[in-house]
Amino acid sequence: MKTKEEIWELRLYVAGNTVKSQTALANLKKYCEEHLKGKYIIEVIDLLVKPQLAEGDQILAVPTLVKKVPEPIRKIIGDLSNEEKVLVGLNIRPAII
Repeated sequence: MKTKEEIWELRLYVAGNTVKSQTALANLKKYCEEHLKGKYIIEVIDLLVKPQLAEGDQILAVPTLVKKVPEPIRKIIGDLSNEEKVLVGLNIRPAII
């Protein structure tokens, strides 16, 4: 019997529909489709609309990506344009030493 694969829960915090926010979301979707196809959920939180949500994940800058599941919780700040840094940061790919 096949075990249920874990769904990656990713939360992207942005402040408005800026170029940086759009770039971060586009990059995130691209990486997820390449490496986590069918195994991820992306929740985008606009802190201009819901500023109170920043406190829960201790968001200090935007855009910030928070990986909630699988643990450990990880955060990556920026537009996510460095694919290697994002994949290592999310534990999708091991760091190359």
